[in-house]
Amino acid sequence: MTTKERLQALCSLNGPSGFEHPVSEKAAELLRQVGMDEVTVDKMGNVLGVRRCGKPGAKKLLLDAHLDEIGLMVTGIQDGYLRFRSIGGVDPRMLPARALNILTDPPIFGVVACLPPHVQTAEEAENSIPIKDLFIDIGMTQEQAEKAVPIGTPITYRGGCFELGNVQMCGKSMDDRACFTILLRAAELLADKELDVDLYILGSTREEVSGVGAIVSTNRVIPDFCVAVDVTHGRTPDAPKDRACELGGGPAIGVGPNMTHWMTRRMKAKCKENDWPYSLEVMEGHTGTNGWHMQICQEGIATSVVSLPLKYMHTPIEVLNLNDVEAVANLLAAFTVGLGEEAETIC
Repeated sequence: MTTKERLQALCSLNGPSGFEHPVSEKAAELLRQVGMDEVTVDKMGNVLGVRRCGKPGAKKLLLDAHLDEIGLMVTGIQDGYLRFRSIGGVDPRMLPARALNILTDPPIFGVVACLPPHVQTAEEAENSIPIKDLFIDIGMTQEQAEKAVPIGTPITYRGGCFELGNVQMCGKSMDDRACFTILLRAAELLADKELDVDLYILGSTREEVSGVGAIVSTNRVIPDFCVAVDVTHGRTPDAPKDRACELGGGPAIGVGPNMTHWMTRRMKAKCKENDWPYSLEVMEGHTGTNGWHMQICQEGIATSVVSLPLKYMHTPIEVLNLNDVEAVANLLAAFTVGLGEEAETIC
């Protein structure tokens, strides 16, 4: 499969935090296709692939990207309409008139009810509607809805991803399945390379609500180094210039207290050696990634955060540049080769 095909396959699936199993199954299948020696799925749905280098006492490198997406959950039914709360950081502005997947068995279609502009007050027209005041229309009566939709049913945005222009892709759940696609591509690039570390690739769960999937898996692997690969804000005309990265500008390398300094320097060095464009992302505190949690597992893990620029994060129309996907994969592959030997002189 191509990188684009993998991305489309993963983003077409529905897997909000805590309900990632369909995505986990696909992620495991894709990991097997890129030559992992072993692939497992744990009780939380975390998917872990390992490629052993065959050297006695080899150090372990863990690359992580999360599989879950933001979503909603049914809390009640009123006059046949569903009431709901958010799973993760859902922007209420995205919801009115939005098409949704209600993840019953089988899934059903729903739309978020909205008032036409003709009957809105001036205040309603100027402000977003709180989630507690929104309803989902599933075209059913109260009795039908109560039979069809159990309380606690998860919900996702409808759709997968599609081309936007020549090199960009647009769709839901790019955060962070695009980065898991990057890990698959990095494994491909490393397929014929001799390694001096055991390489672990993790598709973690529940990042959008707690990060516990990465915590569980990191404590299981006990790596010597880990890299959290996630998305960061892509530049748009209205975005703060100091908090956004240009699409097409390559990876964003995290700099700050969550990152182990020698790993940050090595990431930058690999880009400079190969004349690859990159940007530095200053992360002065909590990075909002699994790296924050992985760093303090066991007695502490050397950690790096590398990000993929993404426009319109946490919406159903997230946008990325496929050239950046390849660029981040190239950096991770270059960082992996020779890591064990170099780390011996640093750690």
